[in-house]
Amino acid sequence: VQLQASGGGLVQPGGSLRLSCEASGGTFNTYGWFRQSPEKEREFVAAVRSNDGHTLHADSVKGRFAISRDRAKNTVYLRMNSLKPEDTAVYFCAATPRRWTISAMSSSGNYDYWGQGTQVTVSS
Repeated sequence: VQLQASGGGLVQPGGSLRLSCEASGGTFNTYGWFRQSPEKEREFVAAVRSNDGHTLHADSVKGRFAISRDRAKNTVYLRMNSLKPEDTAVYFCAATPRRWTISAMSSSGNYDYWGQGTQVTVSS
């Protein structure tokens, strides 16, 4: 199993980025994005259920970030708009074969596989 995350970089406040996570080597029904900065513990960002497309977003990113998936490509995206300096972190994608309830998708312990992380830096 491999989760390959990409798309991070340096962006100015108010800018946009799109992260991608390509999954291979298995069948996954729930995907998530989490982030971690030196000052904080790993926190939930967004998740999507592959079969029905139901999504969940953290309150801190609601209205600015959007998770989506392309089932044919086994790829999940995180579109990030109106980025703020506090969004600076390493972003990790995660996946599991289990089809979690929407409320359970925010728990990092419910994911079996993790990507290597991609750095997002929001700074002027």
